[in-house]
Amino acid sequence: MLQPLIVGLGRSGAGLHLKVLNRMASSPDGPLFARPPIACDPRPEAGRDLHGVTVTGSIADASRLVSPPSAVVHVCTPPTSRVPVLTELAERGFVKLLVEKPLATDRTELDRIIRLCCRHDLELVVVSHWLHANLTHRLRQLVRERTLGRLLSVTVAQDKPRFLRSLTTQGHPTAFDVEVPHALGVVLDLAGPARLLDAQWTDMRCGDTVRPRMAGARLTLDHGSGVRSDITSDLTAPVQRRSITLTFRHGRAIGHYPLSENDDHAQLMILGDGHSRHTVRAHHVFRDDALTTFMRRTYQRFAEGERADPSPHLDVVRLLCTAKDHCRAEDRRRTQDRPRTESARAH
Repeated sequence: MLQPLIVGLGRSGAGLHLKVLNRMASSPDGPLFARPPIACDPRPEAGRDLHGVTVTGSIADASRLVSPPSAVVHVCTPPTSRVPVLTELAERGFVKLLVEKPLATDRTELDRIIRLCCRHDLELVVVSHWLHANLTHRLRQLVRERTLGRLLSVTVAQDKPRFLRSLTTQGHPTAFDVEVPHALGVVLDLAGPARLLDAQWTDMRCGDTVRPRMAGARLTLDHGSGVRSDITSDLTAPVQRRSITLTFRHGRAIGHYPLSENDDHAQLMILGDGHSRHTVRAHHVFRDDALTTFMRRTYQRFAEGERADPSPHLDVVRLLCTAKDHCRAEDRRRTQDRPRTESARAH
């Protein structure tokens, strides 16, 4: 039977993955893995107040408690430390890897991970539960069946106040690496492959403290299907939201993903213009525990030997890298223009 191993007991590992595993273990559908889960985190306080999990201080210690071929490793460490963690796991014989997003933060890291997967024949799955969400499934149906006509544009807004983590940790180098990967995966799934039209990032400011590139991120995409999409994320917003708006020829669909593990309900509003084939106006509220659904399916596929296609996640990272390159170029251009502007004012 499969055995969970959680690497990293921070927000993702302890706050999300472990809780989902506990829910899965009590499911009436039966167990998909052996208990208790094993976890490793070098911080002395990491396992404090956690129940139903055996905590170790390193991957080496954890590997003595679980057989690497039967383990499903939840890689919940920050993306900036991803390559060394994946390398150690691969060298110790762990092959079934469930990796938190984003898979990588730059092209060099991505290339190293791809080579690592090929060298060790890794079965790597990126956490992408938005793609398995009930809300995304319903939106996918609207696009496929053209219930409101042809899809014209997609707009996603992901806002939440994230000052404390951004100012005290360095695991995510830009705002593009926090919320945007989930939304970008959904947008590419709904509208197809795309090229970057524009991108922007902003600095987080709190008093005299500045965290570069960590306040907001925005990118605009042109899809080969003719759809245009805009994704924005504001990590300094006073309120939280995860909304997506699909504009069709004959109406709109406005969806709201659950905001946290505290409430797993999503909402979908369908607004037709009278020419659509179905309800002109409807408001649906439904349960949507996407992470549990995704995790259960992932364990089932690991157990059955089914391999996931990593291509969509590679496309997400590459587009995000292109967006970052665009923003860096814009920063350099503004820096170069500033002395000329100041010199013109002086004369």
